[in-house]
Amino acid sequence: MQWTYTIQLPVNQAAMPLRALLTAWYLPSHLVHDLRIHQRVLVNGSYRTMNQPVTGGDTVSLTFLPRDFKEPFPDIAPDSAATVSVLYETPDLIVVNKTRGSKTHPNLPWERGTTLNHVAAYLGPNQPGPYILSRLDQETTGALLMTKTPAVVPIMVRNIAEKRVQRTYLAWVHGTLTGQGTFTDPIGRDPQDRRKRLVNGVHAQSAITHYAVLDHRPQATLVKLRLETGRTHQLRVHLAHAGHPLIGDPLYAVHGQSRLRLHCWQLRFPQPFTLDGPQTTVVAPIPPDFDHFQLN
Repeated sequence: MQWTYTIQLPVNQAAMPLRALLTAWYLPSHLVHDLRIHQRVLVNGSYRTMNQPVTGGDTVSLTFLPRDFKEPFPDIAPDSAATVSVLYETPDLIVVNKTRGSKTHPNLPWERGTTLNHVAAYLGPNQPGPYILSRLDQETTGALLMTKTPAVVPIMVRNIAEKRVQRTYLAWVHGTLTGQGTFTDPIGRDPQDRRKRLVNGVHAQSAITHYAVLDHRPQATLVKLRLETGRTHQLRVHLAHAGHPLIGDPLYAVHGQSRLRLHCWQLRFPQPFTLDGPQTTVVAPIPPDFDHFQLN
């Protein structure tokens, strides 16, 4: 098996060395090295050294082999595809609408019933993926981005690290929150409970969450949340620390609600093998019972 990509550069793209182009596409240096050594990168059908220029209108072909990747074939047992709701799909990427109660990925090779198992069944036996890029908590619903080939995994991981992938959530929280703003408290582990995270906890790392109020109900506020960093439980911890825990949060809020009211509503991301092109926006429909709750 191999993965070949043929990319025609935009006609207005400025000339640059081939190595600079591959680096700007966020290909890791070891992949650039392998492509060069084995002459698996072609420009207009011919091999070209890394220092030679490519320019607008040129066609660049890249061929990747399984040995280029540490785990080219993830060990994911396929499960029923009946629950898979595809929001967006290309030959490289897939965004699914994760259901409530489904874990994102298995913790053991033989585990079934997770979103990743379901997507593996949807893709079928001829696809090596899916490859997970990020995760949503088990009770969180909404848009979840994966790749279908190993070649674009490092590219999209780098896009996430460089904050070129934006995740926007909707959440119902306790109390009356107003206006908009940013939470910047660092988040670390809770020394009293290994399941939880804590503002200024053990080994705290920087965490940035932007929020904007959308609506109010008695004792509750609907907020839009955008992650700038991706710490574990970041939204839940920031809001709980601010005195407005998520409704239905079993770890950081009062009990008694039917489920967590947190939904990954929108993803914005660049396409692989592009430079500063338009971003793709994918919206996940809001669950019909998202605002069905009663507060004590």
